[in-house]
Amino acid sequence: MAYLVYFGLPVLLLALGFPIFLILLVTAIVAVLTVTPTAHEVIQTTMFGGLDNFPLLAVPFFVLAGEIMAQGGIARRIIAMVMAIVGGVRGSLAVTTVAASELFGAMSHTAVGTVIAMGRMIYPSLKESGYNDRFAVGLIASSGAIAVVIPPSIAMILYAVSAEQSAVQLFTAGILPSILIGIIDAGFVLSYAQIKRVPLGPRARWDVIWKTSKEASWALGTLAVIFGGIYGGVFTPTEAAGVAVIYSLFVTMVIYREVDIRRFWKILVDAAFLISQILLIVTSASIYSWLLTTSGIPQQIVASIDAMHMGKWELLLILNVGLLIAGSFLEPPAAILILTPLLLPIVRAVGVNAIHFGIIVAVNLSLGMYTPPFGLNLFSSQAIFNAPLSRIYLGVLPFLLLNFAALLIITYIPEISMVLLGH
Repeated sequence: MAYLVYFGLPVLLLALGFPIFLILLVTAIVAVLTVTPTAHEVIQTTMFGGLDNFPLLAVPFFVLAGEIMAQGGIARRIIAMVMAIVGGVRGSLAVTTVAASELFGAMSHTAVGTVIAMGRMIYPSLKESGYNDRFAVGLIASSGAIAVVIPPSIAMILYAVSAEQSAVQLFTAGILPSILIGIIDAGFVLSYAQIKRVPLGPRARWDVIWKTSKEASWALGTLAVIFGGIYGGVFTPTEAAGVAVIYSLFVTMVIYREVDIRRFWKILVDAAFLISQILLIVTSASIYSWLLTTSGIPQQIVASIDAMHMGKWELLLILNVGLLIAGSFLEPPAAILILTPLLLPIVRAVGVNAIHFGIIVAVNLSLGMYTPPFGLNLFSSQAIFNAPLSRIYLGVLPFLLLNFAALLIITYIPEISMVLLGH
């Protein structure tokens, strides 16, 4: 009966189209009333307690900073600089899309936001440069998902809270995997451009590089503030997020002068909408995860897996497939908060490091963002590009296969994630 409530009911509600936070809340209420007898007051106590966590303060600050950067000209200048540097190579615009997605993902911390930004700024140029619609849409939809992996990722902050791990260590562990994914994607788009004989773009010119780099210098300062502050030991991730808001606001209002009071109000409203969605999921997942843990189900699953004598590589392969499927249905915050308490004891039992597993989870969920049929980036791309889903599915398929190979490399060679931590 407990398994039916904790797993069957959420699947049923998801199929009926209920929002994630409501699915988790309804499941928790039904569990309290039926299979996990406990005081009803525990629901609101645990929900509010789930927000009483200092690292979680980084989430609203990073979201707000990302909105300011996206709407205040910071992202546009960085993309222009990357295009100027990479120009003159066959496939340079496609490589620019990959590189700019990594940079913008590091600043916006949201996969859908990265897809929207890249779609508005690069999609028309991709079409004009000879790339067909299927490839252009697939490239943008898949590249945008890197925001889930590249630090400072909101998904990693939520995993750090849920798994009681260091967010800074997770950020550090995510650097090389995100670069690996970018290199693999860049290699593929360069090969594609050569095979399809995509026209050459304008050659790189030092005067253009100098001009765009000069204009982007203040924008790049955002990354310097965030990463320099965190890894230099000046800020905690939460403090770095707050400083990033102040810095990006100063740059967009004083230096670039693209944000006035009216525009800032719109940015605040857009950020508040996204923040409220994330925190609603956090509060609902808190009570669901607590009840699931106290029910003893995770311990039963660990015991069952131990009894099967499954090897580490087999277990990780099964979990990768399961996480990929879950990521195609659930947004990363919900998937992390629901699955981490369930899966972490299982992988720890076979000797997998919690930090390394956090990277595996993040990469899986990034792939899930554009895994057919329900990946969130797919529907975002459909709305932005007005393209049929069948075309988008075909466009993302090569990137999905390539990045699944990257996922297996990251999974079975933990040194890629752990070497910067000295492990």
